[in-house]
Amino acid sequence: MKRISIVIIAIILLSFHNASSQEANDIIDKCVATAGSDVTYLTDFKISLPAATDKNHPPVLKKSVILRKNTTYRFTICNNENSEDEGVLKLFDIDKIIISSHNPKTGKTYQSVNFQCSKTGPYTIFFYFKEGKSGDAIGILSYVGKK
Repeated sequence: MKRISIVIIAIILLSFHNASSQEANDIIDKCVATAGSDVTYLTDFKISLPAATDKNHPPVLKKSVILRKNTTYRFTICNNENSEDEGVLKLFDIDKIIISSHNPKTGKTYQSVNFQCSKTGPYTIFFYFKEGKSGDAIGILSYVGKK
């Protein structure tokens, strides 16, 4: 009887895991499609951040990537439906900002931004939510090329 209960619980847990994995894959697929028909998907970043406790220092997810010279990349960020805020990404080369999906002068946030890499090496992507509220999003890194 005890073994049957354990098997039933394991089946239930696996079905929840598969459902949430399928949901995550659906969100990634939609975001990749949003990136455009002229791109090749490279990788994705799952972003889940709590609300900021200090408005001036919102929580940030940092990811490192190696980018290649003379290659155009597209960075796309897609908010999940349950997000309270709009996701933003910034790309840094050491401590110098290279691109941002948010223009503070105009207040406009772009879902995708392109970057023409002029130097092979490591870069850091910062993901955060504009107003510092909690949120979930997917970040996509794609190669821009002819299909």
